[in-house]
Amino acid sequence: MTETALPPLIQQMLEPTFYPHPVFNPATIPGDRPRLETEEFYPAAEPPVLLLQTHVSYVLLTGDYAYKLKKPVNFGFLDYSTLEKRKHFCEEELRLNQRSAAELYLEVVPITKTDDHYQLGGEGEPVEYVVKMRQFPQDTLLTALYDRGELTEELLEQLAKELAAFHRQAATSDYIRSFGTVEQIRQAIDENYEQTEKYVGGPQTQAQLDATRAYTDRLFAERADIFADRVTRDLIRECHGDVHLRNIAYWQDRIWLFDCIEFNEPFRFVDVMFDIAYIVMDLDARDRRDLSNRFLNAYLEQMGDWQGLQVLPLYLSRQSYVRAKVTSFLLDDPSVPEAAKQEAKETAARYYRLAWEYTQRPTQGKLLLMSGLSGSGKSTTARYLAQTLNAIHIRSDAVRKHLVGISLSDRGGDEIYTPEMTQKTYNRLLQLGTTLAAEGYTVILDAKYDQQALRGAAIAQATEQQIPLTIVHCHAPVETLKERLNQRTGDIADATTEVMLKQVMEPFDAEEQPHVLLVDTTQPLPEQLSSLI
Repeated sequence: MTETALPPLIQQMLEPTFYPHPVFNPATIPGDRPRLETEEFYPAAEPPVLLLQTHVSYVLLTGDYAYKLKKPVNFGFLDYSTLEKRKHFCEEELRLNQRSAAELYLEVVPITKTDDHYQLGGEGEPVEYVVKMRQFPQDTLLTALYDRGELTEELLEQLAKELAAFHRQAATSDYIRSFGTVEQIRQAIDENYEQTEKYVGGPQTQAQLDATRAYTDRLFAERADIFADRVTRDLIRECHGDVHLRNIAYWQDRIWLFDCIEFNEPFRFVDVMFDIAYIVMDLDARDRRDLSNRFLNAYLEQMGDWQGLQVLPLYLSRQSYVRAKVTSFLLDDPSVPEAAKQEAKETAARYYRLAWEYTQRPTQGKLLLMSGLSGSGKSTTARYLAQTLNAIHIRSDAVRKHLVGISLSDRGGDEIYTPEMTQKTYNRLLQLGTTLAAEGYTVILDAKYDQQALRGAAIAQATEQQIPLTIVHCHAPVETLKERLNQRTGDIADATTEVMLKQVMEPFDAEEQPHVLLVDTTQPLPEQLSSLI
């Protein structure tokens, strides 16, 4: 599309004189910024107003502010076809995004028209509405950070905490919970399969389509209980609905979640795992399962929602399948050049395959029990194993605090470390471990496991359920333990040097010995753990 083919309103909005404030271009859109397949970019004459365009909106960047207009389109799942609807959804966009980015989403502004001249916020009857936003640098998007090698594990942990806080505060109600039924969830998923049958023989294969559909059919038919449990536990909420890496920025030393779904309730009234799946899938698609694993484990720990792993593969497959479907649509567009179509075909094929891979889960997982005194390096070793094995890492400190209902950042008093509370914590750990191992996950239970009775219970459960189990016993000199505990800051564990000095490891008996792997955490881990990897 050329600039002259743009609607008259957009052509006027490309003129700096349209705006009641200075217009400037602090930086062009970075060339390495990943862009939506349907997005186009237009620079105007100097002084520039920059235009980003998708199939449903225009966004004009003026320097300090950005203005977003909705196109008069109707795609069924999205209907902006009338002025009244565009006004309503502008107001919804403002309301919903102010939950996580209030400083960015400022107001809905009417546009009026006199003769052939449009005016922003003018008097008279509005002919259009725009969402006015504070503009932020495009190179702060997480996709841009990833491309520059700046999307660190620490930043992903911060994102996990931000999303967990967002989900805890998100609204729910009987109406919202009604979207968590199998009938509601499968409607859009089945529609995805129907809409992509014509791409079999192109980017999709019949075998992948059949296998992916068979997995979801089987899950909905045989596991309705896990979806009912998500509803009962209030985990169907008014979520973001589109929280992939392009809709997250790290700017001014904080995380910004923006551009949430405002146009479709079934896309927004979803399981919290629906949101999380976008980020995990985005990182997996970039072959960074180490990063997706770190993010996922951090989120699960913050929420205490390890049961969400029972439905996560469904949503991972769904998000990847939708990305494949939308990319496939470009193959039907006669205006798309052949070279771009070939690229789209390869991209869609990659996402169709990933959607299928998420459904091909092992029938049985395994359990790794960390064991050792406080400061022995259990969590560091467990984190290494989790990222190497793509395993689920569950810390007893988090389980204990979730059980008593205190924040992970709060220090627990003596009342949460009674023998009774300790037994409840280990019972919960083992229940989570065996449940998730039965779903095909490798699960790391990170606790002292200093007592034979606690280890024996885990071995008995694993043996009964035929779950492979290894006890990873971490050790280091006492002086090293003291040094580590004295230097520990910002961690959820409460143990101090004084607590550690009172701890005693009961020796491993003959029944336990075959399961034990001894690890000296003062030495490099890879070689010592090679038998597990």
